[in-house]
Amino acid sequence: MSAFTLLLNNTYEPIQVVGWQRAVTLLWQGKVEVLEEHEEEIHSISFTMKIPSVLRMLMPVKLKRKVPVKFTRLNIFTRDGWKCQYCGEKFESEELTFDHVVPVSQGGKKSWENIATACVECNSHKEGRTPQQAGMKLLRKPKQPIWAQVVTVTVGLRETPQNWRDYLYWTAELT
Repeated sequence: MSAFTLLLNNTYEPIQVVGWQRAVTLLWQGKVEVLEEHEEEIHSISFTMKIPSVLRMLMPVKLKRKVPVKFTRLNIFTRDGWKCQYCGEKFESEELTFDHVVPVSQGGKKSWENIATACVECNSHKEGRTPQQAGMKLLRKPKQPIWAQVVTVTVGLRETPQNWRDYLYWTAELT
């Protein structure tokens, strides 16, 4: 049996992937609650239970190391509140783009300090110009956030279980 369990912090943030034996131990210690189960069961003389697929810690877990916030699509949208940084309207992710405040053609880099969320209309209006050149104003200057909104969990499995998908986020680093 090679079932794995996704372990979440008490705030539903992924922490790590553990083996089913560790998952059962945490459950018996009363440290976690079961959110999802695998179809597979384990049996003893006196009981049968489904193997936990997703567990949530009942008490907060402090991560030992400070990790800088990754430069990802989700984290940029989160930092900017899912709003166009020019017109201030809130949009769905499909309706948002990234704008290089200083265009690449003018020496702008792909960095926290030079990328802002923009709607398609504002980004088209700005074109390859700076906000000043386009007669536009940023609502706020972009900067690297100091919070860890998304924790990256590396899942070394060929296929991620379907019932984990509600708990995992797109955290691919933008390069």
